[in-house]
Amino acid sequence: MNEISVYVHLPFCVKKCAYCDFLSGDYGDDVKRAYLDRILREIDHCSPVLSDRIIRSVYFGGGTPSLPDPSYISSIIRAVMDGHILKKDAEITIEMNPGTTDEKKVREYLKLGINRFSIGLQSMDENELKALGRIHDPDDFLYLYDLLRKNGASNINVDLMTGIPHQTPACAQRSLESVIALAPEHIAVYSLILEEGTPFYEKGAENLDLPDEDTEEEICEMTRLILAENGYGRYEISNYAKKGYECRHNLVYWDLLDYIGFGASAASRIGNRRYTNIRNVEAYTASEVPLFEEDLLLDESEWMSEFIIMGLRKTAGISLLDFSSRFGKELEEVYGDVIERYEGEGLLKKQEGRLFFTERGMDVSNIVLSGFV
Repeated sequence: MNEISVYVHLPFCVKKCAYCDFLSGDYGDDVKRAYLDRILREIDHCSPVLSDRIIRSVYFGGGTPSLPDPSYISSIIRAVMDGHILKKDAEITIEMNPGTTDEKKVREYLKLGINRFSIGLQSMDENELKALGRIHDPDDFLYLYDLLRKNGASNINVDLMTGIPHQTPACAQRSLESVIALAPEHIAVYSLILEEGTPFYEKGAENLDLPDEDTEEEICEMTRLILAENGYGRYEISNYAKKGYECRHNLVYWDLLDYIGFGASAASRIGNRRYTNIRNVEAYTASEVPLFEEDLLLDESEWMSEFIIMGLRKTAGISLLDFSSRFGKELEEVYGDVIERYEGEGLLKKQEGRLFFTERGMDVSNIVLSGFV
């Protein structure tokens, strides 16, 4: 219980993708240098929070963390480790874009102790990649994957996307099977969501030629079956892994454990306090004091709701005993009506002291989770 995880947000991109609503963009070298200086000062400022904790995982997200020189990442890792305790088998992840990495970077990352690599592929179809606005092609991905394996990387995740404009079940299956043939340890499959403020959102679903609901359902079912047949266990709504390779950092979020985020738009949760850094690179960089987009102390009701909503994302669901130990109340006492309703509809199931989604419930998880807000 004395462990904590660290997230670092690097918002730099060659070009922003048409669907992306994360804080990211093409910033100049001066901004990158100033941003690094600010992150290092933020880590130093938060040193008391880390000083008596064991750091279980570090995650570099973005943006494109693989875009800056590895010395940039090195400076941050040194600052995180300086005077703090890194767990012996700590998971250290970097997100990578296939169009931004070479062998020198890969070797440097491994020397720095980075031991998990998450590649944002999205699709093995060149036309789908162009529709998404990605800067790489399938060959760039294969080159990066080969570089990682050749240099000894033993824990690789590949991100895929469904619901892409013009996507057919056959095309989605070819992408999935091409990735499985490489045998990565982890595969994440996300459905495209039209997020407000993105070019895709402004264009509108009616103008994007998105797969219809039946086609999307067919793709999702095919994805689940093929991944299961090939030894990838589903442990969260969108995440599949070979045994023992579940993402430990993401499990921190779903298990409601403590984490601290550094960088613009980075979120933190420590105890029942949840706060998010300002979502503006220039304002974040210029500030000498923390600026928060959100800073909340969750009351018991909000804390219970968050426990349910995050925990039910996992296929293992939540422990009824864990709920009562945390809150001094039985789960049925608080959410009995909601649980009974969705059990009756075949979307939730209680078994062996746990509450979890059925397979059908996973497909409509957002609807079910809204009942616990």
